[in-house]
Amino acid sequence: MASITLNHIDKTYDDGYHAISDVNLDIEDGEFVILVGPSGSGKSTLLRMIVGLEDITDGELLIGGRRVNEAAPKDRNLAMVFQNYALYPHLTVYENIAFPLRLVRDGKPSDEEIDRKVRDAARVLELTDHLERKPGNLSGGQRQRVAMGRAIVREADAFLFDEPLSNLDAKLRGQMRAEISQLQRRLATTSVYVTHDQTEAMTLGDRVAVLKKGVLQQVASPRELYEQPLNLFVAGFIGSPSMNFLPASLRSEGGRHVLSSPIGDIPIPEAKARAAAGRDLVLVGLRPEFFEDASLVDEDKKAAGSVFRASLTHLEWLGHEQYGYIEFQPDPEVAGVLADLAKDLDADEMRPVVVTTLSAESLARPGTPLDLWVDTSRLHLFDPESGENLTRDPEAGAELTRRAADERRRQIELATQRDAAPRA
Repeated sequence: MASITLNHIDKTYDDGYHAISDVNLDIEDGEFVILVGPSGSGKSTLLRMIVGLEDITDGELLIGGRRVNEAAPKDRNLAMVFQNYALYPHLTVYENIAFPLRLVRDGKPSDEEIDRKVRDAARVLELTDHLERKPGNLSGGQRQRVAMGRAIVREADAFLFDEPLSNLDAKLRGQMRAEISQLQRRLATTSVYVTHDQTEAMTLGDRVAVLKKGVLQQVASPRELYEQPLNLFVAGFIGSPSMNFLPASLRSEGGRHVLSSPIGDIPIPEAKARAAAGRDLVLVGLRPEFFEDASLVDEDKKAAGSVFRASLTHLEWLGHEQYGYIEFQPDPEVAGVLADLAKDLDADEMRPVVVTTLSAESLARPGTPLDLWVDTSRLHLFDPESGENLTRDPEAGAELTRRAADERRRQIELATQRDAAPRA
């Protein structure tokens, strides 16, 4: 195991394209870090620079405290798990897993040692019954486990994953997410994982690094990214359905503070109003789950937010919940901001619509005015020009990431204890 440190890493191609700009990232020994961002954000380029498949234009890369900028991939002791598995179709599962061990020249392990390592990895990955089969006779999930087995037997300092689950169907991706997470905890191996999938990013990583056009935007636990995003881009990228953005202006009268928005007036607390004071326009960030049918909210909870009236244009009923949509007409200035944000997020457009998550019990109907409750204590306010989150609480965010780090250490300890316990 080893830590990975990126100090002011840059990547510029021969044609002048600046793919990575001044990235600084410290990955602790045993930590699971996710690199995420839209297409073209530089996440795969950064991973390939770590493994040595891309040259570093400027900056310093350390693995276990050792500078490796000029080191060949084979000298970095890193194990790569690719999207297409990269298995040898003519070899059995056993030989695919053993392959990197047979390539060792100095200090080559004995046949007995190779056999022990292969069978230990197969047991961990539940592949023992498949060791004599060929990859073509395995499911996608089994082939992925074989690729991981090959990484395990190398006893690498770190695992690097390049969108390893993108070829699997949704159900199998869910199973493999759980397996990768549990395996990483058991092995406590430093891992860097590239994905564009929201669920993978939010469920697998101890911390998530969000990239935009080669620039690192924020590195934090999934929960901190979700609850305390640094800027408009991170807020819009993290979460599905994504955060709603509404143009609004602050109006204060008689000690009451109201955000005038295209979907109605939204009363807000004093602390939020202070963030918007002196600004002609702000963007209000509201996650879909901040809303509810006001008739289903008890009085104690209702007091912690605000109620406003709106008409839903349509509803999507999902069984356990339903999505209600409110369309609005933004002014030209905000329309331009939303168009630029959509482009950054690799989306065709950012439609002027608010998505609300309502209880399945709600009897809301499209076209009929509805009283909606919104949790105003959790809304965010953004500067439409700089994208800065005006209401972010850095201390609360840092505490969420500290808790995630403590939980990682606890899970690794539990996994170690389970593996050390005598088997019945």
